Amino acid sequence: MDRTTSTVDTLTVTIDDGLLERVPGYVLGLIAVPEIEVGKDDAAVDALLTAAEDELHRASLGKAEVSALPAIAGWRDAYRAVEVNPNKFPCAAESVLRRVAKGDRLPRINSLVDLCNGVSLGSRLPVASCDVGDIAGELTVRFADGGETYLPLGAPEAPEHPEPGEVVYADGSGRAHSRRWNWRQSDVIKTDVGRRRLLITVEAVHADGRAVVEQALARLAEALDGLGADRRSPVLLDAATRRAELFAAQPAAAR
Repeated sequence: MDRTTSTVDTLTVTIDDGLLERVPGYVLGLIAVPEIEVGKDDAAVDALLTAAEDELHRASLGKAEVSALPAIAGWRDAYRAVEVNPNKFPCAAESVLRRVAKGDRLPRINSLVDLCNGVSLGSRLPVASCDVGDIAGELTVRFADGGETYLPLGAPEAPEHPEPGEVVYADGSGRAHSRRWNWRQSDVIKTDVGRRRLLITVEAVHADGRAVVEQALARLAEALDGLGADRRSPVLLDAATRRAELFAAQPAAAR
């Protein structure tokens, strides 16, 4: 089923001040995609993902070496800063890097998920495609109060409640769309094939994170153009600019 809304409907994305106090180096890159036809696969995207996998296979990194990569080490420190054990709950990027580094290939899901996985492997950053066709008004990266409802990916019939103090992406309707920051995505925002309204996210917390996020956004934007997406220009949020209004004709950032 297609899930899109009017391209004039805006979505305000905010990073909570309390989170930035704990992790002041957090950078969140965003690309609003008002409309795209998500295909089952795409040759150029598959080539990008395969090249990223091949590069990691050649590097022959062990588990400890993956954890020591600057971008991943930064996330492990950030998780500890918000009282999450990164050994038990590795960030999304560490999970895919570990899997590929040991010689595996990632399952091909669809053109957008595969694109995000390829850019994540190359940048060593968490990169996600989020279907926001069912989200209106606001989306905030903040600490959970414990009353939010999270529908697990692949098991929406078994709702969960994030632990109080857990970092989540939360909407204005009391729904959490992630667990433990970017460890898991919700079933509500998973990207399926068909006509979609998407928000692409790229996150970093390490010292050179902003530059790496910008590079990843540029690569994503180029690939999205190749897929025929109607997209907006990339936006960066951080401690200086913590809120942005997306999906308008010209995204406006607010301090």
